[in-house]
Amino acid sequence: MQPLRGLTVVTLEHAIAAPFATRQLADLGARVIKIERPGGGDFARGYDSRVRGLASHFVWTNRSKESLTLDVKHPRAAALLERLILDQADVLVQNLAPGAAARLGLSYDALSPRKPGLIVCDISGYGDDGPYRDKKAYDLLIQSEAGFLSVTGSPDEPAKAGNSIADIAAGMYAFSSILAALMQRGLDGRGRRIDLSMLESLGEWMGYPMYYAFDGAAPPPRSGAAHATIYPYGPFTTGDGKTVMLGLQNEREWVAFCDQVLGQPGLATEPRFAGNARRSAEREALRAIIVEAFGALSAKQVRERLDAAQIANAQVNTMADFWRHPQLVARKRWREVDSPAGRLPALLPPGSWDDSDPRLDAVPALGQHTDAILAELGLDAAAIAALRSEQAI
Repeated sequence: MQPLRGLTVVTLEHAIAAPFATRQLADLGARVIKIERPGGGDFARGYDSRVRGLASHFVWTNRSKESLTLDVKHPRAAALLERLILDQADVLVQNLAPGAAARLGLSYDALSPRKPGLIVCDISGYGDDGPYRDKKAYDLLIQSEAGFLSVTGSPDEPAKAGNSIADIAAGMYAFSSILAALMQRGLDGRGRRIDLSMLESLGEWMGYPMYYAFDGAAPPPRSGAAHATIYPYGPFTTGDGKTVMLGLQNEREWVAFCDQVLGQPGLATEPRFAGNARRSAEREALRAIIVEAFGALSAKQVRERLDAAQIANAQVNTMADFWRHPQLVARKRWREVDSPAGRLPALLPPGSWDDSDPRLDAVPALGQHTDAILAELGLDAAAIAALRSEQAI
């Protein structure tokens, strides 16, 4: 099932936030026309060459799209882009530099009077007003500004997230906001402008540490891979040198952990470990007890005891482990998509449809669909060749 089939999205996008949002629209069946710079395209194409010569970020966020190369600063190309938007687009998405889309005449205010049903989603670092409006913003910088780095890492040093968490947050909220705007348009027939910032997107995900530090209280301390405020909750080494991740959430689990996992039922009633707050305050002493007990066991034995006690646990997997995760295999979550480098594995997006898979079309080569899209606009081969000779496409 492809509930967005028949909708057209035109997107002036690069890097991650906007491409991640529009790829999800494509997953649901929307036609996504990606405008790229002639010659180089989306600069994420050049981040690395780890996927048979293609960039890992680009493969992840750009399947099922059409690539149209246009030099949007060339007058003829700019006119074609405007025509494409007014003739075909239901949604326009852009995450260009602050103010760039407006200077190109692609703001909601400029386009809406001519196409009232158009939805325009502007994704930026800080939003379209305020003192930070014109600041450049990349994922790590937003992680810093949103306070994410202040609560992530070790006591001695902050650490960034291992993936582009600020971009992903913005992409997710752009996706859901566009879906909401489409639903609203179905009711009143009007388009909307969505002004979406990376700072506010990641800020929403910072809700717990924000409220934990409410009214001047101390924030959650940086605690490495362990939970900052719940204990025991984190990685513990076992006797075979492996690591088990475990997490306790309540007193029932604490009693079961002491009895069935550690084999020390009396520990459950020790006053210094009574309640999570005290266990967290005494985490160094408690950690020593747990590591000593685990030292006589293999990781497999520890996980078996944790499972028997109904205590949440996990392996600390590598990326190689995740590629072959047995749960994903058992649930048949892997598919393949075409690309300029041939067929590539693709993990299905979260959620399952009873009747079909989401759309999983090819990752496009740069400019792969330029001639076909321009032909839809009425240009013949000679006109397209002339544009190419002028480097407009």
